[in-house]
Amino acid sequence: MKINRRRRLIRTFNLLDQPIRFNPFVFSRTFFMWAITGLVGGIIAGGYWIVLEHFTEFLAEFQGWQVIPTMAICGLLAGLVIHFIGDPGEIHLIVNNIRFNKGKLEPKNNPSMILSSLFCVASGGSLGPEAPLVQVTGSTGTYLGKIFRLKGEELRSLSIAGMASGFTALFGAPLGGSLFSLEILHHKHAVEYYKAIIPALVASCFSYLMFALIIHLGIGATWDLKAYHYTGVYDFLYATLFGVVGTFFGWIFIFVVKFFKTVFEYRNFPIYIKTLVGGIILGVIAYNFPITRYFGHNEINQLIGGNFGLNFLILILVFKILAIAITVTSGWRGGFIIPLFFVGTTLGLIIHNLFPSVDNTLAIVSCMAAINACVTRTPMSTTIILGTLTGFTYFVPILFASLTGYFLAPRIPFIGSQSEKLAEE
Repeated sequence: MKINRRRRLIRTFNLLDQPIRFNPFVFSRTFFMWAITGLVGGIIAGGYWIVLEHFTEFLAEFQGWQVIPTMAICGLLAGLVIHFIGDPGEIHLIVNNIRFNKGKLEPKNNPSMILSSLFCVASGGSLGPEAPLVQVTGSTGTYLGKIFRLKGEELRSLSIAGMASGFTALFGAPLGGSLFSLEILHHKHAVEYYKAIIPALVASCFSYLMFALIIHLGIGATWDLKAYHYTGVYDFLYATLFGVVGTFFGWIFIFVVKFFKTVFEYRNFPIYIKTLVGGIILGVIAYNFPITRYFGHNEINQLIGGNFGLNFLILILVFKILAIAITVTSGWRGGFIIPLFFVGTTLGLIIHNLFPSVDNTLAIVSCMAAINACVTRTPMSTTIILGTLTGFTYFVPILFASLTGYFLAPRIPFIGSQSEKLAEE
């Protein structure tokens, strides 16, 4: 009798006239793998964020001239961690492993990445926690994939889902974080990885939920921009023009990074010497311009509400670009996405100072979108992430600026592992 009932039930749900052996829904056991990856990623991100906040508060007590020895010592300690525990690599290595190493991110690099990035980010380096989080959560996805005995594209997808959970925890945008984890791998062939989009979305949602529970995160904009009011189709033209300005400074940033990379690689000094020298220079910049210290998560609001003069904003723009470039090239560990948003905010404020009739919010968001899309080649996810972080609900102007940054970007990507030549090799 029970067997007959089961057969009738299956026939009822069998809408496509295909044999159903177990589950009539799309929902399957793989959902639990993605969910577990997201939950673990959210716990890791929440724990990392709490430690980072406490460590940052402790080091923030050193003000004035004390910021110079503080950042120098932290740079030295980060370098020693990398020297003795191992080099965790940067975003280039993460992209390389996903594309060319069958999607495997090695967890053995996590202790070095966590410790070195805590010293770098908490002391005031101009790099954010996104790269460390992505490395750790992505390698967690790889580790769980091996436990579940996954191979090939399934393992790669779970690693990407882990990466997405890290992006989402920081940006608070599950869809944007998921797309970013795909776009960052290759700007022209992101579709190759779209098999991972559903795993990434599921992991991102569960990661966001867990991260919100741990740090009591609310839903809403992170940065306090004034409300934007659409005035007509010319706003799309303005967004594109602001995007051109943002892209121009994206090029400047890339060339400044290449210059300092040449400087720091001129002699083969140990990594801890480079991070020490970088810490001293960054300390001097932070001493003279305190708002350039840290990666910009809170400092962007200070910029927006500060009512700074044009000359000061220009100095902030110049020294923030220098600070990011030195942080990247001297061996400090972290991500440059939010620091680039800081640069875009400064650019937007400069434009508004020069042309007061221009909508301040449109200028800021457009410059933020263009410079990040220019450097990272991620126009879709940049649009969604900025819409979430700024509360800018009109996605189309942001998309115009993002695409401007994307199509006017240098032919050779800033993240070298995105290059076509590597893919061909």
